[in-house]
Amino acid sequence: MSRGKDGPEDVDATFAEIVADLRAGGFGLPEDDTADTEDTAGAAGAAGPESRKTPERPAEPPAVETPEPGWRSGGTSWDTTMFSDDPADDDEHYIPPEPPPLPRPKLGAFLILLLFLAGLFLLILPGAIGVGPTVATPLGILALATAIALLLLRVRQGPPPGADPSNGAQV
Repeated sequence: MSRGKDGPEDVDATFAEIVADLRAGGFGLPEDDTADTEDTAGAAGAAGPESRKTPERPAEPPAVETPEPGWRSGGTSWDTTMFSDDPADDDEHYIPPEPPPLPRPKLGAFLILLLFLAGLFLLILPGAIGVGPTVATPLGILALATAIALLLLRVRQGPPPGADPSNGAQV
């Protein structure tokens, strides 16, 4: 793999050289090995990897005990969670109050609904009332635009009437 004049010619050889320099400085070795290499690095710099001790590893891994429920496991075992009664079945749950009744629609709401339906009717079926499409299309678009404008004008911009403006959300 040749990278030209910007990169190294042999990436593997360069990587092996970097790793050897780091290991000579004590990086990448277990804690037991770093104490040995610091002592022997100054005295025997050319001794090589034979002077390092390799840590002894146990023949078989230690037996893993099943952990008791603790702070990381959530406090209950899997069997208890899956096979116990459902906590949502209890009778002590929140019952919301009845919602307030919807306000009676006013005359403006009926006017908006009438304009909206008339605009749709003029755009979809202009021939049903004997008007040509050249007259019905602009009238239908005008009726729909008026209905949407009146609907947007009716949207409340502030707090509801009777609300205390100084009693808002507090962070």
